[in-house]
Amino acid sequence: MPHDVFAEARRQAEICNACRYCEGFCSVFPALQADRAFSDGDLTQLANLCHNCRGCYYACQYTAPHEFDVNLPRALAELRTESWERFAWPGGLARMFQRHAGAVTIAVAAGFALLLALVHLLGSTGAGDGFYAAMSHGLMVSIFLPAFFFPLTSLAISLRRYWRAVGGGRVRGRDIAAALGKVARMKDLAAGHGEGCNFEDEDRFSQARRLAHQAIMYGFLLCFAATGVATLMHYLWAMPAPYPFLSAPKLLGVSGGVLLGGGALWIAALKTRAERSLSDPRAWAAEMGFVLLLAFIAASGLALYGLGSTAAMPLLLALHLGAVLAFFVLAPFTKMAHGAYRFAALLRDATRTKA
Repeated sequence: MPHDVFAEARRQAEICNACRYCEGFCSVFPALQADRAFSDGDLTQLANLCHNCRGCYYACQYTAPHEFDVNLPRALAELRTESWERFAWPGGLARMFQRHAGAVTIAVAAGFALLLALVHLLGSTGAGDGFYAAMSHGLMVSIFLPAFFFPLTSLAISLRRYWRAVGGGRVRGRDIAAALGKVARMKDLAAGHGEGCNFEDEDRFSQARRLAHQAIMYGFLLCFAATGVATLMHYLWAMPAPYPFLSAPKLLGVSGGVLLGGGALWIAALKTRAERSLSDPRAWAAEMGFVLLLAFIAASGLALYGLGSTAAMPLLLALHLGAVLAFFVLAPFTKMAHGAYRFAALLRDATRTKA
């Protein structure tokens, strides 16, 4: 990332602050117009408030070929990528992923899948039914428990660094409620006019990207809820898997998988139609690889529901769990981290606007 990324973002922010035509478009502009000078922390905060809807670019009179050459979505996208890499822990993994995203994702997922398949072939099978006949419950827990806590720890350290850099202070309950409300509605993907954004078509407002993001978010939460409910049923009520279709884990998991997979494929399709020069072109492959990983996790999970009682189950299980492990290990360095950073940015913005 070039050293002048801050200088370019500052130049464009000052032009936007003087113009103010886009006032009210999204959360970025009220925050931008609250200041006259922009520190590196201010610019980092603005970058993570930006949802790259691109409405401001298509409304702007100072874009190329104007001599000001304003492209605020790209300037903030490049700075946003820089911030995720700068604050990430461990930093070396973040830099490696940003430079070789596709190869790293495929290698990690395939490596974990191969390892799990070998574990099964070498005889580490369980005595239970369903998936536990291919891999014991104890082995699954011993693998996935550390993998679950690693991204939580990594993101916690990263967000602490971010909060310090942007001058975050004391948070009240209503600040959290305000930030969560914007996240739940994906308000900034509807822009100030509420008609949507111009992400995939400059001449048309669309809610497509907002709805696709909501499908991914709520699909992920439903899948997480399915795992949580199954854990409670296993340990508290002595009801181990497999579960019938008309049970909470299956209903939550299937509906979540459909939403997650459908949303991920929808986002991937939108990204192929969007103008790459309005975001960080170097991050495109990493973002697309992550979206397709989510789609594969959803598809392989749904395939397991349908083929869980066939001879294909052990192979499908290895592929699915390998992809899930790759997701957990790489989550702090992929586009998945943007959800945490954007919530932190919205929370910081809520503390800024408090009475």
